[in-house]
Amino acid sequence: MAGEWQQKPLVELCSYLNRGSAPAYVTTGGVLVLNQKCVRDQRVEFLEARCTDAASKPITAERMLCPWDVVVNSTGVGTLGRVAQVKTLPGPATVDSHMTIVRPDPRVIDPEYLGLVVRLFETQIKELGEGSTGQTELSRGRLGSLVVPVAPRPEQRAIAHILGALDDKIELNRRMNETLEAMARALFKSWFVDFDPVRAKAEGRDPGLPADIAALFPDSFEDSELGEIPKGWDVKRLADLCSTQYGYTASAVNEPVGPKYLRVTDINKRNWIRWSDVPYCAIDADARHVYALHVGDLIVARMADPGKAAIIEEDIDAVFASYLVRLKTASLAESYYIYGFLKSDLYAEYAEGAKSGSVQANMNAKVIVDVGLVVPPLALMQQHLNVVLPLRRRLVASSHESHNLAILRDTLLPKLMSGELTVKDMESVT
Repeated sequence: MAGEWQQKPLVELCSYLNRGSAPAYVTTGGVLVLNQKCVRDQRVEFLEARCTDAASKPITAERMLCPWDVVVNSTGVGTLGRVAQVKTLPGPATVDSHMTIVRPDPRVIDPEYLGLVVRLFETQIKELGEGSTGQTELSRGRLGSLVVPVAPRPEQRAIAHILGALDDKIELNRRMNETLEAMARALFKSWFVDFDPVRAKAEGRDPGLPADIAALFPDSFEDSELGEIPKGWDVKRLADLCSTQYGYTASAVNEPVGPKYLRVTDINKRNWIRWSDVPYCAIDADARHVYALHVGDLIVARMADPGKAAIIEEDIDAVFASYLVRLKTASLAESYYIYGFLKSDLYAEYAEGAKSGSVQANMNAKVIVDVGLVVPPLALMQQHLNVVLPLRRRLVASSHESHNLAILRDTLLPKLMSGELTVKDMESVT
């Protein structure tokens, strides 16, 4: 009946449900192709997508992604069953043969509601895979046979509105964090890579800074081993500014058996640490003291994704894994200055050239810090900290808010989908 909840196979709620095809990749241009790495945290990372030339290998119209399509990873160890809904597209896009497009039929179901339903069943979808551990695949037939709850249409729209608003706020926070990070990186580049204030003063222009900050920049340049640098500034090795320490070897577990256990995978996907995703490890008291992380510590990957860096910005009970190297400095101002350098294109280029290993790229601690950099006076580093720290604190606060919103969303989702909690119940509370 139209006014009652029903249980239906997923395929009956879709206008299209099928795997993608193997594309002909090109270096630039063309159609974006999502792969398994593009789906993470139940969202699509279009920056991870590759491109294909649709002219050389045509893509059928059905396989071109549309807004509100749900994409499901259909092969792979660790990625099988990951789900995300595509709400907006940056341009023409499709998926490769390792993913399935689940396209809601708006005539029979609210598209956003279906995306929420599929996300709710992500664990069950992972269990639908068949085959050996290394070759597990999810067929469209098994995915399409998944039975899901279907609310009455008005309830669908109300549920989608409530949970969609939480998703939208989480996405807004993520974008704001990327903007805050970009602002900090742009400031570092302007002051310490392009030397814009120095160039302005050398040309007799106003550097556009408060007088006390502008006074810390010289008005001329001098030669150095790194090329032209502001007069009076130094060139040092990173090793001269910090100590290094390899991390602790342990097995990561989800149960809170000890402190948080920071790994490469926790620092190489975004420009801040999402501690809610970091697992734990067992460790004795002595080792815990030796490897305990503190505010201002810099963490750099030496394997898996060598050169990727993070900075510890919260007091948290955590240690760091053996594929990471800790850099410790004498002050917080130096830590944030070095963090800016580690996140710059200058260090990215150095790391790319310094990697070794024919099977897996790596950088040992000596290599990580064996790089020259321009070092301004400590007073200027402190002014840099004064500007950057409020941005980073807003970023951390936004991340905490998103975590709490995600908990609320994930708590409400099964309750609303099962009928345990109704939209009217929520209206009466609010």
